[in-house]
Amino acid sequence: MLEARVGRVLAARGETLAVAESCTGGLLAGRITDVPGASAYFRGGIVAYSNEAKVSLLGVPPEVLRTRGAVSPECARAMAAGARERFGATHALAVTGIAGPGGGTPEKPVGLVYIALASPDGMWAEEHRFSGGRAEVRRQACDAALTLLLRHVGES
Repeated sequence: MLEARVGRVLAARGETLAVAESCTGGLLAGRITDVPGASAYFRGGIVAYSNEAKVSLLGVPPEVLRTRGAVSPECARAMAAGARERFGATHALAVTGIAGPGGGTPEKPVGLVYIALASPDGMWAEEHRFSGGRAEVRRQACDAALTLLLRHVGES
């Protein structure tokens, strides 16, 4: 399980994690806290589903939402930075996208997800285009987020 590997790595390194979620709706935090002992490294998470919540809870600049949209690498990076700062965590993961079945456009189709990682030594954002139903898109997004963190800490 990816979440167990993340837990082992973070605990061994004495590092912490926070999350900011939109399209995954708390699934990522749920998976992380399914691991016994997660309180040693998991600081918390924010589910910011609306744009207003992204601004007020995570500090996403309204200009980013106006010009790039909630489903964008810029929004994902701002969400990750906000979660890292608010929770005082070593690392923060953010997920924003369109899980479906509706809500997609030709420019931003269902399955488009941006994942960002904020860490002491930088910020990374990835674009993913997942297929399948809503539950499958959400699951794949969580897997991709955990894999991004593991890659960054050298454990993938």
